[in-house]
Amino acid sequence: MPEQIQAVKGMNDILPPDSARWEWFEDTVRALMRRYGYLNFRNPIVEPTPLFVRGLGEVTDIVEKEMYSWTDAMNGDALTLRPEGTAGVVRAAIEHSMLYDGGKRLYYMGPMFRHERPQRGRYRQFHQVGVEALGFGGPDVDAEVILMCRSLWQDLGLTDVRLEINCLGRPAERRAHREALVAHFEAHREQLDAEAQRRLHSNPLRILDTKNPTMQAVVEAAPRLLDHLGEASQSHFQGLCAMLDAAGQPYRVNPRLVRGMDYYALTVFEWVTDRLGAQGTVCGGGRYDGLAELIGGKPAPGIGWGLGIERVLDLLQQAGTAPPPPVPDAYAIVPDAAALQRAVPVCEALRAAGVAVLMHAAGSEAWGSMKSQFRRADASGARWALVFGADEAAQGGVAVKPLRDAAATQVTRPLADPAAWAADLVKR
Repeated sequence: MPEQIQAVKGMNDILPPDSARWEWFEDTVRALMRRYGYLNFRNPIVEPTPLFVRGLGEVTDIVEKEMYSWTDAMNGDALTLRPEGTAGVVRAAIEHSMLYDGGKRLYYMGPMFRHERPQRGRYRQFHQVGVEALGFGGPDVDAEVILMCRSLWQDLGLTDVRLEINCLGRPAERRAHREALVAHFEAHREQLDAEAQRRLHSNPLRILDTKNPTMQAVVEAAPRLLDHLGEASQSHFQGLCAMLDAAGQPYRVNPRLVRGMDYYALTVFEWVTDRLGAQGTVCGGGRYDGLAELIGGKPAPGIGWGLGIERVLDLLQQAGTAPPPPVPDAYAIVPDAAALQRAVPVCEALRAAGVAVLMHAAGSEAWGSMKSQFRRADASGARWALVFGADEAAQGGVAVKPLRDAAATQVTRPLADPAAWAADLVKR
């Protein structure tokens, strides 16, 4: 017997009934995007490797360790499964001249891929909702995308998330801060772990994000980027804070909030929770005004966020706010093959009228007793059983039996006009 083939580690099947919760979440997101005027964008899962090397930075963890990359055997192209969505959206905006007539508000949903150790809330294939507002340079759109997240939490019924923000400044300010960071950490080199020493000259900003408890004191004493901001950057950040205050949105300014991708500047933010262990970031984003130039386009501002769907659904499950999986309105009891002649057209008419009907199917097996079919009907969660028995057929009808309401009574409905009584099956 051949060896059983299983899914790749860290790339998970999404099975019913969990898949129904994914559909509900996706529908909630789509409704939110319509309210804010964001349009759906769908880009390839495979992109040229240089897009991420140039866009994210050669010394980022994603590029150095986590990307699924290979050389195309047909033409030698360097290709990568997308590890994030922003670079691909900006690439498409440049390639298709999407900003020729003004800014664009876009969103996407789909899988991303990173080769890392699977753990709760972190998988090798994970799914994101992403929002990108391209061509808008002011703090008003920064506030818009942040407050959009707040609206999503409200729509989902989540309350245990909080907002942290920071400003990374502009390139010259970041360079000055970088030099100050390197000098500070060089002076305390003996307190740095091996990973921090490796990053000291390549990406010192990432040292601020360390989770190593022995380094917390030296990190807390490090120069703050906020102290290196010029007047324009300070004004942008103050404008964002003023709009969040006006909208009644609490936040915490976190000077240690940084980004592992080189394209971020000015506003960065995260929505975080204490309910997911070490993977406490539910949604993160920020402004990336320099990204378009990095990948060969004209300068264009942009801001966006990415949200991990698995983490949000985990949080919803813990909070008990995720809806139960959908159940059919009715279950059709079909005693034998002859009854199919009556059951199929009635079920189709009811479905066309908006009734969710699950019909018993025998396949290659016996039809099963009426008792066993009623057990299946009850297990399905349906509110009604439609009984296509011989006695009902003799009366030209189908018995409609309540399965959930003890006060309701069984009635017989005519086979000839199911649409006339379909509405009774979906009343709540």
